Amino acid sequence: MSKIRYDLLMQEEIERCKSRGVRPRLLLHVCCAPCSTACLEQLTEAFQVTCFYYNPNIEPEAEFEHRLSELVRLTDEMPLQGVPEVIRGEYEHERFLELARGLEDVPEGGERCARCYRLRLEKTAQAARDGGYDYFTTTLSVSPYKNAEKLNTIGATLAEAYGVPYLFSDFKKHDGYLRSIRLSAEYGLYRQDYCGCIYSKAQAARRKQEQEQ
Repeated sequence: MSKIRYDLLMQEEIERCKSRGVRPRLLLHVCCAPCSTACLEQLTEAFQVTCFYYNPNIEPEAEFEHRLSELVRLTDEMPLQGVPEVIRGEYEHERFLELARGLEDVPEGGERCARCYRLRLEKTAQAARDGGYDYFTTTLSVSPYKNAEKLNTIGATLAEAYGVPYLFSDFKKHDGYLRSIRLSAEYGLYRQDYCGCIYSKAQAARRKQEQEQ
């Protein structure tokens, strides 16, 4: 069975919007500024984008705020078709810790991460519904460490539950991840070496230690 090409589905939707001469409102869940770069470059050509920064997994709170400030700086400095608004989601760290309980030692990309994706995407879907947006999606698929099929499946389920279409995507395709690295360097963005939670940070530290041995 062939895999779904989520990148092609997104491009088809973009072309439909362009052919109708409309710029729908898109609520884009954003995990950090570096991951947003290539996504914003592509999406702002067809959508009125609002960045929704909701990441209760990030620890400590100072890291959460630092990543947010870099996102705001990026949207101010990057020449995009319309300056995206940035909405700061609440820092609900206890919600993340609760869903991660019992899964602390699960490798990155496993069930703990799946629950974290759903937490963040569901909050985005709720905000999209309440804000009257035409679509919602996330930048998470730009990372080579994130499972696009899992993210899009969650998004499709939430779209049905909240009545807002999910924009299918796989931003890592067509060198999207490499483009994000180049743009991050161009704008001098702070690039962290872990996803955000203390569990991914510990795993990143172990990988680094193993590489140095």
